[in-house]
Amino acid sequence: MDRRRLGNSEVRVAPLGFGGNVFGWTVNEKAGFELLDAFVASGLDLIDTADVYTRWATGKGGESETMIGAWMKARGNRDKVVIATKAGMEMGPQEKGLSHRWITAAVENSLRRLQTDYVDLYQAHVDDTSVPQDETARAFGDLLKAGKVRVIGASNFSGVRLLSALKASDDQGLARYQSLQPHYNLYERAAFETDAQSVCVAESISVIPYFPLASGFLTGKYRSDADVGKSARGGGMSKFMNPRGFRILDALDGVARATAATPARVALAWLMQRPAVAAPIASATTRAQLEDLVKATELTLPVDAVDTLDQASAA
Repeated sequence: MDRRRLGNSEVRVAPLGFGGNVFGWTVNEKAGFELLDAFVASGLDLIDTADVYTRWATGKGGESETMIGAWMKARGNRDKVVIATKAGMEMGPQEKGLSHRWITAAVENSLRRLQTDYVDLYQAHVDDTSVPQDETARAFGDLLKAGKVRVIGASNFSGVRLLSALKASDDQGLARYQSLQPHYNLYERAAFETDAQSVCVAESISVIPYFPLASGFLTGKYRSDADVGKSARGGGMSKFMNPRGFRILDALDGVARATAATPARVALAWLMQRPAVAAPIASATTRAQLEDLVKATELTLPVDAVDTLDQASAA
């Protein structure tokens, strides 16, 4: 399977990542182990998580990392996967942000939960304007030098802040972000494409988008108000159920028929063919869902299909 480089680093990943935000929330350990086994067996390797997952459900956080760590220990396969995690969101009083103090403490907590001595991709989960960017870069650089982290990345950064972080690193010879994880999909295009996309292309920053299926809307699962009770995320579908949203679904249906695929595969394939995108991060809660997502890595959309999707999803 094709492996795509993260920025200018030596780390390469398959073109689809597994989103660990479901572990400890809508997926228990038994099901999680089965999903991860199937994911790796399919030839994929990038598993994305964060220290804060799943604090919104348990009030604690760390559950996703803990499950992934237990799975790697049980399978003895640490060297077969690329583990990406994040720090920065609030884990407790005085436990948030991108200060040198908190990054240094947070990575140790993540390593303990993951039962490993290094993280392949360590990401700033959210921007922190209260901390000088060179302080954050020095903290990440210390982790790189210590071998606790292989590559660093950013998540949820604006283009302006990403560019200034890169400049601060370059000016002082400090660690440089090699990836960006933005909210980006066929429905939510404008924020990324008009802001950070040009920075990523110009600076060789690899993009690993989250919510590539718009929390399930782009699978075609939600087409009316009667469908919102189908999952834990159904309550958030109303924002997509408008003329533009249904126009996108119609286009996905048409391309899916023409390519003998499903809307989910088409939506992911469209993202995989976007500038600078290395690997969308998608979640699954069942084997059937996962198998459908994996097949997206085998789908290359023809130019006319891409044009159809581009036009339907234009703001």
